[in-house]
Amino acid sequence: MGHPAGLSPAQRAFLDLLVARQALKFGDFTLKSGRKSPYFVNTGCFNQGGDLSRLGRAYADAMHRHLGSDIQVVFGPAYKGIPLALAAAQAYEELVGRPVGWAFDRKEAKDHGDGGGFVGAAMAPGTRVALVDDVITAGTAVRETMAKLVPLRLDVRGVVVAVDREEPGPGGVSAIGELRTAFGIPVVAGITITEAADALVADGRMDAQQRQAISRYLGR
Repeated sequence: MGHPAGLSPAQRAFLDLLVARQALKFGDFTLKSGRKSPYFVNTGCFNQGGDLSRLGRAYADAMHRHLGSDIQVVFGPAYKGIPLALAAAQAYEELVGRPVGWAFDRKEAKDHGDGGGFVGAAMAPGTRVALVDDVITAGTAVRETMAKLVPLRLDVRGVVVAVDREEPGPGGVSAIGELRTAFGIPVVAGITITEAADALVADGRMDAQQRQAISRYLGR
């Protein structure tokens, strides 16, 4: 592909955005869990229209590469997943050349007007759906969303996140690994920490010492 670390053009643009917006930082950080980490991810830094466009392309690229070209609806859990679903559906529609729906859930079911717990494209049983989220730390939001989607008997093809933190969880299994096992579906990312770090080293934007700190952390 001609990109360091084998990144796709969409991943390359996404990595540049992560760095430019300081949504991905390297150093010494204390996470909410109290664990010390050599990197920190904050997708809340993406708050410009152009950011959303590039973010959407990163999600669509990951969906297309890992989940195929026949997704019918992109679903985002309220509230953070709503703009992600919109951006991803728009970019994925351009990739596959046909209409692609988007939908999200209401935090509280509406009992007037059109009612119901969902907004957006209709999702009949068997509809091929991709679920989008920002970053999976514990996987709680995905579990709550899957609990709402399972009764609809949809064909949930996978979950797509912006960045796979590859965070080692209890017993050495990451939160993403646990979700893959729990639901038997792929959980994929626009970019992984390993892919990002390798590309930054290849570009000369990260030194070997920082890269070694990340390797040690991920190998724990």
